[in-house]
Amino acid sequence: MKVAFRDESFAFEFVRNLGFTYYGGSDIGEMIATAERIMEGDFESWFTEWDKLARRILSRADVSSGAGHLESAREGYLRASTYFRTAEFYLHGDPADPRILSESRASQQAYAEAAKLTGPTWEPVEIPYEGTTLPGYFYKVDNSGKPRPTLIFHGGFDSSLEELFYFGAAAAVRRGYNCLTFDGPGQGAPIREQHLHLRHDWEAVVTPAVDYALTRPDVDGANLALMGMSLGGFLAARAVAFEHRFRAAVFFDGMYDFRGLLPKEAVAALDAGDTVKCENIIQKGMQNNTGLRWAVPHGIWAFGASGIADFMTRTKSYSMEGIAKQIQCPCLVMDAESDGFSNGQPQKIYDALQCPKQLVRFTSEDGAENHCQSGALAYKDEVVFNWLDETLDLHGGRKVDRTAL
Repeated sequence: MKVAFRDESFAFEFVRNLGFTYYGGSDIGEMIATAERIMEGDFESWFTEWDKLARRILSRADVSSGAGHLESAREGYLRASTYFRTAEFYLHGDPADPRILSESRASQQAYAEAAKLTGPTWEPVEIPYEGTTLPGYFYKVDNSGKPRPTLIFHGGFDSSLEELFYFGAAAAVRRGYNCLTFDGPGQGAPIREQHLHLRHDWEAVVTPAVDYALTRPDVDGANLALMGMSLGGFLAARAVAFEHRFRAAVFFDGMYDFRGLLPKEAVAALDAGDTVKCENIIQKGMQNNTGLRWAVPHGIWAFGASGIADFMTRTKSYSMEGIAKQIQCPCLVMDAESDGFSNGQPQKIYDALQCPKQLVRFTSEDGAENHCQSGALAYKDEVVFNWLDETLDLHGGRKVDRTAL
């Protein structure tokens, strides 16, 4: 699906954030108007226009807040947060660019203001992790303290904490689930503020999140599910292969092997020991491919790599080969017809699973063919939470009393 842009990467990122309109995280008119001022494939133009929009919306939200129009302020802060995050997206070619940190912090602060105005059901949390903490939000169905089934949800290669509400938490609380979201190493604030880099052994990240969740009296520890988005589809699969306290897992979308996403010719050159040829292939590809021009520098930064060849070498450990068979809980594997990132990967992880499993393919018929069903969140949430209700034997977040049926 292409909206507003001809460039594949710009079009995808536009739809990714446009889809948040369903849960109040963006608005159609202001996004379309902004896109019309952006030059195709120009990273600086992208930053300038989204940053202008973010600051304009933030200013209006501040005025609303000061005048006591709290719902208008809350809605404005949510949208401003989205637009600051959108503006920052293509800046990672230079990790020292101060705008990365300033835009990220602006996005986080705007979202935090919205959370305050939402009330106690949106709770910022800190998850203990290897001598530090990871930032998160705990979204509650209500503030009763009643134990609820709980979805733990994380992102992947380029996610940030604030967008996880729209991609999963909003739908969860509507259906009677708590949702714990967090940024792990290599994501959001941990990479920007703490310089924590991505790691393949994601069970070391998810297990502390489970430990934290189980300290809460409002979590039903017998009904925990895990969902990982994008590269998080691999990370979640890796985690549940070793962390067995989950009753269900959702791979959104499924991913088996990170190397399968890289240009085959470059991988072959790297495997043959010709790092110069490998890097030349990648650099040439970046000249005419906006997505690659973003993904490679971002990967070098997020992985803490020294360069292209080192980044690609590090991806070798991001594979479920020999590990998928260790997963015990039922798994939902999601696939997208026109996935430009992980095409073919969901089928590979599905085939490797030896636990109860289901594969769901999303298509252009429903406008759901994009990576992670961006732009079709209503249908995606219908599939995910219907499956979770049935797998956990829940209805509306409550156990079904079948004797009463």
